[in-house]
Amino acid sequence: MNQVTIELGLDTFGDITDGPDGKPLHAAQVIRNLIDEAVLADEVGVDFIGVGEHHRADFAVSSPEMVLAAIAGRTKRIRLGSAVTVLSSDDPIRVFQRFAILDAASNGRAEVILGRGSFIESFPLFGFDLNQYDELFNEKLDLYAAVLSEQPVTWQGHLRPPLNNQSVFPKTESGRLITWIGVGGTPESVVRAARYGMPMMLAIIGGEPNRFAPFVDLYHRALKQFGKPALPVGVHSHGFVGETDAKAKDDLWPDYKRMRDKIGAERGWAPMSRAEFEREIEHGSLYVGSPETMARKIAATVKALGAARFDMKYSAGPLSHEKMMRSIELYGRRVIPLVREMVG
Repeated sequence: MNQVTIELGLDTFGDITDGPDGKPLHAAQVIRNLIDEAVLADEVGVDFIGVGEHHRADFAVSSPEMVLAAIAGRTKRIRLGSAVTVLSSDDPIRVFQRFAILDAASNGRAEVILGRGSFIESFPLFGFDLNQYDELFNEKLDLYAAVLSEQPVTWQGHLRPPLNNQSVFPKTESGRLITWIGVGGTPESVVRAARYGMPMMLAIIGGEPNRFAPFVDLYHRALKQFGKPALPVGVHSHGFVGETDAKAKDDLWPDYKRMRDKIGAERGWAPMSRAEFEREIEHGSLYVGSPETMARKIAATVKALGAARFDMKYSAGPLSHEKMMRSIELYGRRVIPLVREMVG
């Protein structure tokens, strides 16, 4: 892999952060802060900014495309995408249309990352049956893939009326909207990404990153079997950059624990200990430390998995806007050049 093939991006879910007084900010201020974070990322050389979709009180963004459109108007070069678009509870045609418009407004910088999402609040909110969890995603992905060709669509499924030679507008200038499939680590998801000929984004949020190497191998073998061209693999993981290893850990720990324990309580997990936090940093997929430490760990993951992109999820529950801005600046100005030097 050479220097021009590795992209270094950032992801955020628009977590509700604490203000200087220690109280949660209003979602409106969180969104304005997020836009400023993306502007800084553009200025310091980050390649991509991904904004996630959630429908619950601890996250501010339910429509990533709206936030990304605002970011597009204040940035010049950074690519703009979702992290992730919950296709199961959305309309595939509307997803394509919204991102095609974002692509036009940003001069071709839009990307989509499709997935199931790790939360289920959107299903009852939009009237979808959780018992059809797999069927909804499979069928909607099939329709989206048909629309992605930007040709008239003739398509039939089971959950919505068929389409007969139906055109979808607007079309993109390039004729192809970059679309990734987010994969959590099942062989079925890996093969699905290959079958539709879409790049694969691995959501590695716990454990040793190298354990995903068999899935990368499966993806490349499946692409060949389906007669598809070689496509990139990306990695999405949590991280935070500080001036030193110790400061990065101390700055992140209390807020990361609050986020992890809140979600964990909903899912039956035990509270996170500092020892577990340290182990995940040392041996797992939590990227925390000085720029030099971060660069070494990211480069090792990129090399082990043959990844073409690494996206660091820089938000962490109530972690303050000020801390995230400093982390973004260090990531862009110091981590990214070091990673490119190490993998070049």
